[in-house]
Amino acid sequence: MAAQQVAWIGLGNMGRGMCENIVRKGLLVNPIILHNRTRARSEALSAKLGGPKNAVISDTIQEAVAESNIIFTCVVDDNAIKQTITTALQHDVRGKLFVDCTTVHPDTTSLLSDQVTAAGASFVACPVFGAPAMADAGKLVCVVAGPGPAVAQTLPFTTNVISRATIDFSDQPPNRATLLKVTGNMLTLSMVESLSEALTVAEKSGLGVDNMHTFISTMFSGPYALYSERMRSGDYYHRDEPLVAVGLGHKDAGYALGIARENGASMPAVEVAVRHLDEVVGHCGKKGDIAGIYGAVREEAGLKFENGR
Repeated sequence: MAAQQVAWIGLGNMGRGMCENIVRKGLLVNPIILHNRTRARSEALSAKLGGPKNAVISDTIQEAVAESNIIFTCVVDDNAIKQTITTALQHDVRGKLFVDCTTVHPDTTSLLSDQVTAAGASFVACPVFGAPAMADAGKLVCVVAGPGPAVAQTLPFTTNVISRATIDFSDQPPNRATLLKVTGNMLTLSMVESLSEALTVAEKSGLGVDNMHTFISTMFSGPYALYSERMRSGDYYHRDEPLVAVGLGHKDAGYALGIARENGASMPAVEVAVRHLDEVVGHCGKKGDIAGIYGAVREEAGLKFENGR
């Protein structure tokens, strides 16, 4: 068997941290191969990782795939991953493993799996739960789905490397992982909506945002406390680059609402959050973050979008 060679395609907010943890903790035999649409990001990460001895740069997807037998992808959306896989499959990929960490519609996952399998390679869906800071810290939660042997090849890169835990859907269709990811993301969106409402009512009623934040941090901790602090501190509108872009939140919500309708269900809490996401776009444009829902809820209550902190 050829020595393991890993490539990573896509170095956005999530991909950079995940890739870095694979290099630092993944016990790689060879330097990882990096490819990103913007070469500067590959250069910056390679330098951070110690240069070519640990991370080499490929200028094309075809080159990265040709020189690797395990290819991780983590790009921005469905169209980007479709284009990436179409390009990758232009050459012989028999015997290779593709692991896709992109958040996409489950139908897209099924399409990609069929294309990769038809080309003689293996495919595992590996979406992740967590913010960029959790990716940097190796504290994500991975969901892996696909053929058992292919998942087994993937697992050494998940728990204690890019993630703190792995939800293993071995021998289940790959789209089960992205179905969980899309619907699971709605719990996060609903959490942001609920926090926004609670903090706004706390301010309007005289209880005080700080007192409410203390309760949230004490009672719930974890992501509730983190998002509450982002809202309380004003981080939800101060950022030049969003942690979770409003457009991505809107995309995932659209997918989840469509899946619910197709199956005779509804998600009214998500519908409210989507309306507020629209208001965030109107106020902040593309740099809006899903935490900006707090600003939209504040405006509905007669407060300013920005809390002045």
